Amino acid sequence: MAHLVQASDRALLVVFDDAMTAESGRDVRVLTAWLRENPPDALVDLSPAYATLLIRYDPLRCDPGALADEIARRAASLAGRPEATPRFFTIPVRYGGACGPDLDEVARATGLSEDEVVAAHAGASYDVCFIGFSPGFPYLAGLPERLHTPRREAPRRRVPAGSVAIAGAQAGIYPIGSPGGWNIIGRTDFVLFDPRLPPGAILAPGDRVRFVAAGSGS
Repeated sequence: MAHLVQASDRALLVVFDDAMTAESGRDVRVLTAWLRENPPDALVDLSPAYATLLIRYDPLRCDPGALADEIARRAASLAGRPEATPRFFTIPVRYGGACGPDLDEVARATGLSEDEVVAAHAGASYDVCFIGFSPGFPYLAGLPERLHTPRREAPRRRVPAGSVAIAGAQAGIYPIGSPGGWNIIGRTDFVLFDPRLPPGAILAPGDRVRFVAAGSGS
């Protein structure tokens, strides 16, 4: 059951769960799509995450209490609403070597060989839960449990664009060069962000991703 939190004088947070689950992810995506297709008059922006949806609105253009009631009604009425048909992306990755400098550490931490880490990572199917951190960065659910590893103790000041990384139960891809603390196991030439193609981010919540090994990263 979803509940609402007044995040500020112009923002509501819809909380579906305290943890990342397939059900909460679906509810976030369905409510986000519903509000975008049929937005309240005062809606300003939507920021979906794993199990929450932040709704920003203009308090001068609505009755905030009535808006909260409307959002609560919609959040409680998602069961019969279909989710949009997902798009599927296959992303080639050069694993290990200079492209994946943390592959050996992930292998040691998980008790697997480097080849087994690659096979497990490329053998899974991932859901794009939301886009954040940097333009086009996809937060991906579906990382096999045997690859769950903590973030690096010391984040890097610069992670190269295209770096394929994991941290905790998450997988992701750095779309641009930026600081980062995830474990880098490979790199891709797949473009994740292009400002010339609105909305800029190539992947979107609800999309599905598979990785395929495309040679050595050395």
